[in-house]
Amino acid sequence: MHRLVSGTAQFQFMIDQMTEDLESYLKSRRERVDSVLRALLPASRTKPATIHEAMRYSMFRGGKRLRPILCLAAAEACGGELNLALPPAAALECIHTYSLIHDDLPCMDDDDLRRGNPTSHRKYGEGIAVLAGDALLTVAFEILAETLSTRRYELRDYVSELAVASGSRHLIGGQVLDLENEGQKKQVSTEMLKTIHQSKTAALLRSSCRLGAMTANAAPRKLSAVGDFGFDLGLAFQVIDDILDVTQSSGKLGKSSGKDQAAGKATYPALFGLKGARAEAGRLTERAHRALKPLGKKASKRLHEIADCLLDRNY
Repeated sequence: MHRLVSGTAQFQFMIDQMTEDLESYLKSRRERVDSVLRALLPASRTKPATIHEAMRYSMFRGGKRLRPILCLAAAEACGGELNLALPPAAALECIHTYSLIHDDLPCMDDDDLRRGNPTSHRKYGEGIAVLAGDALLTVAFEILAETLSTRRYELRDYVSELAVASGSRHLIGGQVLDLENEGQKKQVSTEMLKTIHQSKTAALLRSSCRLGAMTANAAPRKLSAVGDFGFDLGLAFQVIDDILDVTQSSGKLGKSSGKDQAAGKATYPALFGLKGARAEAGRLTERAHRALKPLGKKASKRLHEIADCLLDRNY
């Protein structure tokens, strides 16, 4: 898996990358990530078949593949090979999909729709949905173990990066704070809202960029730059998500709209209004752009394009 692109093929890949428009770029990266995931996840008929079918059901029912694409784009921006960044990219999507399965459970957000399809617990029942999420969390680190060490970064560095971002101090911790502040009579503070978004979304996007840069043996300054970019982009992404929840239909989003407001969740539109929330998303996106300065405009072109694309999205 690690040496699919090298020598002359790598040179041609770099030429092709320069000529791709953003839409083609995103499509090609999604396809590469999905190809790896299809190869590495257990086949749906592998016994016990129910759990493997459920894992694949949630994984391959759409999705932007934002986290793995950021991982690949950060690797490329730091002069690395796309192929070497594929294991952490695939692992990131496993983590993300597991978190969605669990977030949708009746004991969490109680959603019926995800990526335009019935949620995992609606199709397979709550028990299998919990276990499918657990299995994707576990297989993420099995896939991550395929990552090659570089001069600066060893396998343990990759494992630590992903484990901390997806653990109780960030992803899971953010979900805890979200649950604890849901439906509170007292309005959630701006600081608490930022903390929830930083933990639930921004931390994993930061690690997505950092993991890609690590596969490119990025120097500390560049690693810090892409991490800061990912963090600010993650906050902007979540602000836009909050906006879309109140401005778009369920059919457009592929998930239940209006759920945050109905559940009394803290959101940027609720605290700042739609105009204020859009201004905040723009400010965070601009800060993300500035973070990439150490990489140079040419090297970080795709990351800049992705940031602008996410700011302008409508689903």
